[in-house]
Amino acid sequence: MGIVKISELMHENLRVAGNALSRSINAQAEHWMRVGMLAEMHPELDHQAICRMLVRAELAGGLDIVSAVSGAPAGDRAPASGKH
Repeated sequence: MGIVKISELMHENLRVAGNALSRSINAQAEHWMRVGMLAEMHPELDHQAICRMLVRAELAGGLDIVSAVSGAPAGDRAPASGKH
């Protein structure tokens, strides 16, 4: 785990969104990063499809970039460090 520096405005945005969605600031940031990563990797997918992909990945053991790119379920690979 590492430290990511963000602007005060983004921190406030995370706080507001996290409170509204019953998530911690860190959980909200991680959610936005996952959605953004998948949106960049799969520009053909809409938000609903990305959410389905996140649920499938969670059921398969968690989302990691290697399985997201290769299409291999996370359960077929060694676990990635820093899951959630």
